[in-house]
Amino acid sequence: MDLFRALDISASGLSAHKNKMEVIAENLANTDTLVTRAGGPYQRKGVVMEAADGHGFPATLRGESVPEGGVQVSRVVELPDPPRRVFEPGHPHAGTDGFVTYPNVVSLTEMVDMLATTRAYEANASAFQATKSMGTKLLELLR
Repeated sequence: MDLFRALDISASGLSAHKNKMEVIAENLANTDTLVTRAGGPYQRKGVVMEAADGHGFPATLRGESVPEGGVQVSRVVELPDPPRRVFEPGHPHAGTDGFVTYPNVVSLTEMVDMLATTRAYEANASAFQATKSMGTKLLELLR
């Protein structure tokens, strides 16, 4: 594997996890958003990642092509979790039954996702740095 391809793979991981972190931050920012433009409470979003080459593991095993490697965010989707309903009869957004419908965002879940995403970002940054160091050492050996 050449060094530039290894750098590209690490860079794609950095970019994908940066996008995931932005989605997590959006979820946390909208934890208490009761009314959106669509009319209902905010819907928690998630990131779907896929291999950047599009061939997948089975095609690689068959040797159909040399995979480019890396990852990319294919889309951001609204997660189908049901919204939280809290009994608050005095709240201005309470329904006739006295319940307020809150977004399906759980701060603890988002913080765990943020921690995992941070670790994955750091792993890609370390791999990028290690590859860069190998390239530097290679250039020193070739002098």
